[in-house]
Amino acid sequence: MTGGRLSLAAPGARVEDAESVLLLTRVRRHTGDLDVAEETRALRAVLAGRSYDELRDRHTTLHRTAYERVGLDLAADPGERALPGSELLKRPDATALLERLFAAGRYHLLSASGVFPPRLTGLWTGDWDTAWAGAFTTDANLNLQTASAAAAALPEVTAALAALIHGQADDWRENARAIFGARGVVAPPHTDGESGLTYHFSREFPLHLWTAGADWLLKPLVDHDEIRGEQDPRTAAALAEVALFYEDFLTRTDADGHLVVVPSYSPENRPANASWGAVNAAMDLSAARHALLTAAAYHPDHAARWRALADRLPPHRTNADGALAEWAWPGLDDTYDHRHLSHLYAVWPLDEINPYDTPRLAAAAHRALELRGAENDSAHGHLHHALIAARLRDGRRVTEALAQVLQGDFFHASLDERPLPPPRRLQRGRRPHPARRADRGTRPVDPRPAGPAARPRPCPPGGRTPGRTHPVRRRPRPRLGPDGARAVLRPHRTHRIEVRTSSGTEPLDLVAGEDHVLTLGAW
Repeated sequence: MTGGRLSLAAPGARVEDAESVLLLTRVRRHTGDLDVAEETRALRAVLAGRSYDELRDRHTTLHRTAYERVGLDLAADPGERALPGSELLKRPDATALLERLFAAGRYHLLSASGVFPPRLTGLWTGDWDTAWAGAFTTDANLNLQTASAAAAALPEVTAALAALIHGQADDWRENARAIFGARGVVAPPHTDGESGLTYHFSREFPLHLWTAGADWLLKPLVDHDEIRGEQDPRTAAALAEVALFYEDFLTRTDADGHLVVVPSYSPENRPANASWGAVNAAMDLSAARHALLTAAAYHPDHAARWRALADRLPPHRTNADGALAEWAWPGLDDTYDHRHLSHLYAVWPLDEINPYDTPRLAAAAHRALELRGAENDSAHGHLHHALIAARLRDGRRVTEALAQVLQGDFFHASLDERPLPPPRRLQRGRRPHPARRADRGTRPVDPRPAGPAARPRPCPPGGRTPGRTHPVRRRPRPRLGPDGARAVLRPHRTHRIEVRTSSGTEPLDLVAGEDHVLTLGAW
């Protein structure tokens, strides 16, 4: 403290007429009694005569390296760029707001990831009693938060997610054994970060029936391996255990000989004419297929067995409305007005369904997206909608979904994001959703492609001012766009990709360390 007076005033301290105050705080999670005197001594040791600038510089050096890996320049108005976040939020159509949200999203995502990835409410909640127990929800929230880690060049986030997953491996095995009588692993739908056991047993939210969680949580780890060009043995081992679970779990067949996923649950929805626990949820089908094929790609010795099992899963179903059905089992009717988009898991984050390889299913998925309501107007629902629309090349729908967030009351002046708009009681939830913009249109793993592919992304109607990202890390399947865009590919390893546009497909050989300039007109 510089100048002024300090006095104790229960339950705290009172500072008067000071020129400056340096406050050091530390939150320590513990059980039993904490030695407060020792903690105080340790905290004072951190100060050790250092100034605020010296303390800040220790963090700046570490964070700047990660923070400056990627940037987004949309040629925004310099005057708008100079505005504080509170003023930019009053201009939801400002290009500078998009630039700032991209930067803020990466900043919050990085800051909220350390020992573990971001909790549902993020890092700075302003509340000791945060909603949803301030924990991790793995049926959409954590998944959406960490999805952009690879494209946003934040391997620190992926490492934090990996720490959470691998630290709970024994509990995941117990979930598979105790609930399903199976080998392998099943991820919980909710965790406090310490226990990975499934505790959600209720009629309305029978999340103990959900088996797709492990595939979704492992997806960013697989993306990370693709970027590096190396397979992490821990990821490989986890994928093998997911495949073992499906070997034991997928034992029932229908009249056509297809495997049946039962029990099956589509978070957090139910059929219009049946109970919450159901059969052949679209998400469960896609997750099982993807998990088996990805495990096969990591383990060639078991590939034939796991691919054969994946081939026995049933196809997706198109309902009477021409939409991809949320439950592939005949007779189960869709409930459209819901915040989750679990049934379109095959579109995003997977690439099982896309306009290029599966145009009919892509059209059905697009119809399902058109029919989907927003239910409670949740931010994650709108942004999930935008991600799927980008994969389906619907720029107008991307713009409309993002506008729901940009024009709604979701953001604090710090550009942290609320899960839901007022007046519902909020815990001042902070989630780094804007960083997901970096992930829109990137292409995930397909264990059996002819080759990686670069594909154009849709540009929103009316278009934003042309700009650039510099550089965005991609798995070896980058997408380019809008029309007339120019992209510089700088691979860190030599490999062949496919460049796909409306004009067709062309192979492209990339050499490690050599720039290759692409424009859509070149193909």
